[in-house]
Amino acid sequence: MKYGRIIKVSGPLVVAEGMENAKMFDVVKVGHKRLVGEIIEMRGDKASIQVYEETSGLGIGEPVETTGEPLSVELGPGLIESMFDGIQRPLDAVMKVAGDFITRGVEVPSLDREKKWNFKPTKKVGDYVVAGDIIGVVQETTIIEHRIMVPYGVEGEITEIYEGDFTVVDTIAKVKTPKGEIKDIMMMQKWPVRKGRPYKGKIPPAEPMLTGQRIIDTFFPVAKGGTACIPGPFGSGKTVVQHQLAKWADAEVVVYIGCGERGNEMTDVLMEFPELKDPKTGEPLMKRTVLIANTSNMPVAAREASIYTGITIAEYFRDMGYSVAIMADSTSRWAEALREMSGRLEEMPGEEGYPAYLTSRAAEFYERAGKVYCLGSDERIGALTVVGAVSPPGGDLSEPVTQATLKIVKVFWGLDSNLAYRRHFPAINWLLSYSLYLDKISNYLEEQGYKGWGQMTKEAMKILQEEAELQEIVRLVGIDALSEKDRLTLEAARSLREDYLHQNAFHEVDTYASLTKQQKMLKLILDFYHLGQEALKQGVYLSKITSLPVREKIARAKYIPEAEMTKIDEISSELHMQMETLMKGGEVNA
Repeated sequence: MKYGRIIKVSGPLVVAEGMENAKMFDVVKVGHKRLVGEIIEMRGDKASIQVYEETSGLGIGEPVETTGEPLSVELGPGLIESMFDGIQRPLDAVMKVAGDFITRGVEVPSLDREKKWNFKPTKKVGDYVVAGDIIGVVQETTIIEHRIMVPYGVEGEITEIYEGDFTVVDTIAKVKTPKGEIKDIMMMQKWPVRKGRPYKGKIPPAEPMLTGQRIIDTFFPVAKGGTACIPGPFGSGKTVVQHQLAKWADAEVVVYIGCGERGNEMTDVLMEFPELKDPKTGEPLMKRTVLIANTSNMPVAAREASIYTGITIAEYFRDMGYSVAIMADSTSRWAEALREMSGRLEEMPGEEGYPAYLTSRAAEFYERAGKVYCLGSDERIGALTVVGAVSPPGGDLSEPVTQATLKIVKVFWGLDSNLAYRRHFPAINWLLSYSLYLDKISNYLEEQGYKGWGQMTKEAMKILQEEAELQEIVRLVGIDALSEKDRLTLEAARSLREDYLHQNAFHEVDTYASLTKQQKMLKLILDFYHLGQEALKQGVYLSKITSLPVREKIARAKYIPEAEMTKIDEISSELHMQMETLMKGGEVNA
């Protein structure tokens, strides 16, 4: 193979000449240490290379070798429970070779070549298969059944298929194509990260990805196969919200990308997830999670690749027919990596120094979400939901990364530093945020038996919006200027904020609320509001309505375990009884 030679080193950017045999996006080995890089620009025989490792010590004249392949990931059994860096090097295997810190030029396979997996075929000799067909399964973890699919571009008749224990590179089947060629099929396949995996067709997303977080599920839901972003200033709780989604969202597989975040945050995830129990199976959450860690002290160029690595792995599980959620924390750090590489390539800068193609690159990433009919002769539906955190400097939502993201995503959870300072978490501002899936999801939930859900959520949001207007009047002329009806609205809004929207991520019961519990809690607060209005009409004083003993129980309903939800019905009966007593002119004693 012909080698090029280095003529320039500028941080993670290396320029090599004599590269006329190479192509755009080829992976190359740079220098005597064989550092991993990717060609991002070609001019004549000169190639600009983005190097995914520290380049200090590289010298002019050192060799550059092209592999002839684009940056790809290995897909097969062994992905779940693993932790990779931005270019899919398994950090556990790297540690065994290099120690606690990644040394340069470490070459380890992404998937373990020694470990044997028990393969059970689901097809037999003589069956005709096409790309995407499931030919067998491997029980990868106690939760996830890994479905082995026919690789893209392969179809034909199975001439041999085996059962037993194999490594990911052993032949498990042979397929005779219509042209008479024999193709060996392994459990592992490779896929270039910058190219979306194919599918038969897309389905409009309408089914909600329930998260157990009340403000999200009630007011700003995200659909399975949808896109969402969480912008917010430092300290407003982006990472905790993403951790909550990774823990509790009803996705079967979670891919969590720590893209340029602090190392201690990824450590938290690593320490927490094996301890946390999956609410559906009771198994540790790690058994359905893939982690990709490209922390802020790792090479900046690999950060740019990490979100593509993550979404390609997510697409692979989607193609098996799973519902997958991908958390990218944070895409601002990814955009900063784009900006740094663009600057070193001396490209014309766009707004705030970001490259002009920032929006199209962000769109390429988010557009890979979706609910799809998977490839293959049998009908399978898979969903890939993308949630990206954005970290705008100083919380300025008008900066380019946030604006580029908002043009693409359908759900916006705007975090508010004022709410965070008041210790109201999750600090999602209900007046700023929106979800474009709201109507479709409300209709879907009504069909699933959650009667009146859409009406309740609209009314609750109306109360919160009215509160914002009334607070303006209170600030100008004081609360005495308000009618008793308006003051009751303020009381109902306060109950919504403090008793419903405020949720403690670290409380064993309050950390997660099922949709049934959410509906019962919301109905309690709205019933208080409706009965209160009725009582006011009948001449009951507001002070008596607001000091009802049952209000304490309404406030504590969030701490009632899922197994004891009949207690919420009991509180509802108590509320009606106490309100009726007031309306009949009686006294209610605590």
